[in-house]
Amino acid sequence: MDSWIVWLILAAALGIAEIFTLTAALGLLSIAALLTAGVALIGFPPGLQLAVFVIASAAGLLGVRPIARRHITQPPLQRFGVSALVGKAAYVTKEVTGREGRVRIGGEEWSARAYDETLVIPAGSAVDVIQIEGATALVYPRE
Repeated sequence: MDSWIVWLILAAALGIAEIFTLTAALGLLSIAALLTAGVALIGFPPGLQLAVFVIASAAGLLGVRPIARRHITQPPLQRFGVSALVGKAAYVTKEVTGREGRVRIGGEEWSARAYDETLVIPAGSAVDVIQIEGATALVYPRE
């Protein structure tokens, strides 16, 4: 069997394995094997074929893979607007019950209700914002 066929079979096997693993590494090795199959088809000796495979593999894994991984990873989602207030600490300015109250969140005063309707949170307490409903913050006392 000619060596270019062996390299072609190796390239196909690595390509199929890449489909199942999705690591990008096996795909780059598959491309290196395909390049080596072309070199073998031209008629270069096995030692040079192996050198081409090693150099192409190293170039792919060290050069292309970090760039691909950088593009694949997404930055963490940034919350903005009222959804950014969820989880923040607040200060009760007027007693908060299950129906009404006022809190200060980051310098702004908001209408508030207790997340648990049976709670009464006195003025001066620290609370956490659990949810925002319209213009009302649902809060729970800090522990």
